[in-house]
Amino acid sequence: MNIADYRREYTQSGLDRKDLAADPLKQFEQWFKQAVDSDYPDANAMSLSTVSADGKPSSRTVLLKGLDDEGFTFFSNYNSAKGQDIASNNQVALLFPWLQFERQVRICGTVQKLTPEASAEYFLSRPLSSQLGAWASDQSKRIASRQGLVDQFNEARERFKDTSPTTPEHWGGYKVTPESIEFWQGRESRLHDRFEYRLMGDNWELNRLQP
Repeated sequence: MNIADYRREYTQSGLDRKDLAADPLKQFEQWFKQAVDSDYPDANAMSLSTVSADGKPSSRTVLLKGLDDEGFTFFSNYNSAKGQDIASNNQVALLFPWLQFERQVRICGTVQKLTPEASAEYFLSRPLSSQLGAWASDQSKRIASRQGLVDQFNEARERFKDTSPTTPEHWGGYKVTPESIEFWQGRESRLHDRFEYRLMGDNWELNRLQP
């Protein structure tokens, strides 16, 4: 196939300024709830982009696990590639690609670790298999085979066979504090609706962007 010929029109709906909340986090909550209520698969999946100490960008999909007035929360291995990037450069970007609704949300901001207490609270709420997986996986490191990973998981299961797993020191939560949030709604003829909220001091400034 000729990839350049693959295209479609976006016709579902538009986005008007009058329909947007004054607070972008409230607007995000509205769109997120619509996705969840419509049984959108993995509605909380988001692309996280980081930049390494030597300036190399990298993206991967993680899951949103919390949202409040301060920002967006996810959890990961602190020693992973993303964790190393964040340790050297706390500027990150998030992308929610809700393509079935012809929508996407782009978020840029800074990220910081949650407190150990907050990370432990979430860790203890996870299924046992996920807790053991956090102990078993030395995330982003090379491994010779799948069996090696299974062996590490079994070792973790044996270690905690008589007690509940504790929260690993190398694992925990991050919160992204947004500095800009853009809401994108597809429209016909590629004349998409784009609205960007940008934090100016203590207030959010809202502007329409050209597609």
